[in-house]
Amino acid sequence: MQAIYTENAPKPIGPYSQAVKYENLIFLSGQIAIDPKTNELVGKDAAEQTKVIMENIKAILEEAGLNFNHVIKTTIYLKDLNDFAKVNEVYGQYFTEHKPVRSTVEVSRLPKDALVEIEMIVGL
Repeated sequence: MQAIYTENAPKPIGPYSQAVKYENLIFLSGQIAIDPKTNELVGKDAAEQTKVIMENIKAILEEAGLNFNHVIKTTIYLKDLNDFAKVNEVYGQYFTEHKPVRSTVEVSRLPKDALVEIEMIVGL
């Protein structure tokens, strides 16, 4: 296994890696809308937070030499499922050619009281 790390995405806020490569797969930890420069939660609504998350994920993918076309599976955690359409609109801008499989679930709470968290499994 090999950890993947970039300064262009938030530092982990606990004992975990941004991503880990295992054989032909990369597992990305769940990302919330943390500004990598300040390590503070940003975005006043679910759409803004999703944009920050997707840009952070893009930075991790680029560090691994990959892009969103390599994503196999995504899991989205929402504090309020009523935000599904807003999140889906922003998320969809990153998957124009390739559409990975996905699960979306509502949860009672996320780290730092974020509104959205997204994790991914990526193939090489």
